Amino acid sequence: MIRKLLLVVLAAVVASLIAVGLAPAVKADIVAEPVVYTVNEQPFEGYFAINEGFGASQPVVLLVHDWNGLGDYEKRRAQMLAEHGYAAFAVDLYGQGVRPTSPEESRAQSGALYADRDTMRSRLMAGLAQAQAQAGVDGSRVVAMGYCFGGAAVLEMARAGMDVDGFVSFHGSFDTPEGQDYSQTPGRILVLHGSDDAAAPMADVAQLASELDAAGVDFDMEIYGGADHAFTIWSDTERYDAMADRRSWRALMTFLDETLS
Repeated sequence: MIRKLLLVVLAAVVASLIAVGLAPAVKADIVAEPVVYTVNEQPFEGYFAINEGFGASQPVVLLVHDWNGLGDYEKRRAQMLAEHGYAAFAVDLYGQGVRPTSPEESRAQSGALYADRDTMRSRLMAGLAQAQAQAGVDGSRVVAMGYCFGGAAVLEMARAGMDVDGFVSFHGSFDTPEGQDYSQTPGRILVLHGSDDAAAPMADVAQLASELDAAGVDFDMEIYGGADHAFTIWSDTERYDAMADRRSWRALMTFLDETLS
C-alpha cells in the first residue's frame, strides 16, 4: 500500500514538473541528426531534432547559435525542445566545417555577418526554409530563438519581416542598423536578458523597448537581476546563472505554448 502511494505521489510530482517546463515530456522517440543544405552553392550543416511520438505535424523552433557557431550546446537545446514536442532546427550561419575555436575567430565570423546584413538575412532565410521542409513539421507554425549573437540574428529576422509567429532573444544585442526598424515585424517578440549584461546594458534594453513601442510590436521582456551576459551557457562557469537559466527556459516554454498552440 505504501509503495503504491509513493508511486502515485512520484507520478504527480513528475507531471507537475513537466507542466512548468522543468522536466522533459515524452522523449523515447527523439530522432536527432545533422542536415546538410546549401546557400548560394555553399554547404551549411544544421541540426534537426524531433520527437516522433508527438505526431507528424509539429510546430517548428528555429534555433540560432551564438558567436561560436553551431555546437554541442545548441544541439542539446534542440533535443530539449524536441522533448517537449517542438521540432527544432539549429541553423548554421557560418558554413559547414566553420566552427570557431577562439574568441578571435568567433569575432571574425560574427563580425562579418554584422557587417553584411544581406548575407546574414539570406542565410537565415535559407535555414528557415530548410527547417520548414523537414519531415514531420508544420511549417506554418514557427518561432525563431537565439543565444547571444543568435539573439541579435533573431531580431534581424524580425526587422526583415520574416514570416514566423514569434522571435525570442536570450542575452542578445539590440543595435538597430541605420535604415532598419521593426515596422514590418509580423509576430511577437520575447526578450530574456540579464540586468548586469555589459555587452548589452540596460540602456540598450530601454532603447529597444522604445523602438518596439513605436512600431506597435507585441512584445514582452524578462530581466534577471544580477545576471551577466551568456547567463544560460553552461560551459561559461563565470557567467552562468542557474536560476536565470531555469526562469528563462520556463518563459520560453510559456511563449511557445501561447504562440504555437
